[in-house]
Amino acid sequence: MKSARGEITILLGKWQAGEATAFEELVPLVYPQLRKIAAGYLFRETRGDVAQATMLVHELYLRLLHQRKADWDGRRHFYIFCARIMRMILIDFARENQRKFRGCHDNRVPLSEDLLWVRIGSPEMLDLNRALEELAEIDADKVKLVELRFFLGCTAEETAEIMQLSKATIDRELRFIKGWLYQRICPVEQRAG
Repeated sequence: MKSARGEITILLGKWQAGEATAFEELVPLVYPQLRKIAAGYLFRETRGDVAQATMLVHELYLRLLHQRKADWDGRRHFYIFCARIMRMILIDFARENQRKFRGCHDNRVPLSEDLLWVRIGSPEMLDLNRALEELAEIDADKVKLVELRFFLGCTAEETAEIMQLSKATIDRELRFIKGWLYQRICPVEQRAG
């Protein structure tokens, strides 16, 4: 795994330097992890299937491919960027679903077991996005933690490594962030019940 990490970092540097083939070499190294993350989101969805997870990763791939200037500061920055893109894809998915199914309340799965009150493709995803934008004005690093942990699917240990913080700090920050987001997203009536 360490050698793959080093190879990813090298390829990111080559991509940043403008070497066209570096992206083609990078994709096979990161695709399995990104595919696994997408499948994890969609597997829990009752009507989710393999094709949807593949489409989600392919959308991420296309957005990465269209980056005019790959300005990565190593593997850490790349995964933070991928987390942000995954968030935007899922927000776009929620917007599209809201347009299609106004007033229809089907059973959607939670974004994460830690955020049971935010369902993929639901209006809560849009509320979550607004809350994260508000949080970014206060502390952008807290938003990066959410994106890595809940949108990219990193473990607490992986998030700590990428953010260069201790796992205890990540756990403490995420407890605070979850409470902060819950207060902004859930109506008072729902919190009381």
